[in-house]
Amino acid sequence: MPIKMKELPKAERPYEKLEQYGEKALTNAELLAIIIKTGTKEDTAIGLAQRILKLNSNEEEDGLSFLREIAVEEFMKIKGIGKIKAIQIKALCEIAIRMNSITNYKEKIIKTPGDIAKILTEKMRFEKQEILKVAMLDNRNSLLKIKDIAIGSSNFVIATIRSILNEAVKIEASKIILVHNHPSGDSTPSKKDIELTEKVEQASEILGIKMLDHIVIGNNNYTSIFSKRLQNEREERK
Repeated sequence: MPIKMKELPKAERPYEKLEQYGEKALTNAELLAIIIKTGTKEDTAIGLAQRILKLNSNEEEDGLSFLREIAVEEFMKIKGIGKIKAIQIKALCEIAIRMNSITNYKEKIIKTPGDIAKILTEKMRFEKQEILKVAMLDNRNSLLKIKDIAIGSSNFVIATIRSILNEAVKIEASKIILVHNHPSGDSTPSKKDIELTEKVEQASEILGIKMLDHIVIGNNNYTSIFSKRLQNEREERK
């Protein structure tokens, strides 16, 4: 017979523990138990939370980011997790993403590749498909707009040069930065990424638009194709 939550010492109950010691003192299971709220006759909310944590297929990662990948239906396979609780967990995941995303980016000055990566990493790092975006700036490097250009598969995206530059021309942007993600988590640019970069750079120059960079976003990391190219050129000169 499992121990009921109310039978636990107060200092070990998630609600009381958070109130007394703060949220950072709670384990992942205890935090989830607060979201789940109630258990079943067979298990406590903490027990259900521990079952959810076992859904993590990546043994090397002990965080909670895997929850974003779990569908509502998969959560509901756990006895005691109904549709409402499953939806609450998914809503919590989306709240976490939005809390870490920069939404008010307009007129933000972009000084380094890291500045644009910081704006878009949380939005793009967990996408299951490649998404190509173009960030448009004025001549002071002030960010004017970010637009989705194309959505591809899990390992490539196709976009025309015209579709990439059309919006920049329309809003009279002086500069652009391409950004796309690699769902694999590896931000290393592919041969196609480099080829696309070169084509867009040449076409934008003809239109009087300066291409500043092409950023590839992985899992909590990014690669600047322009920085990588510069590094390779330096190594070749040695």
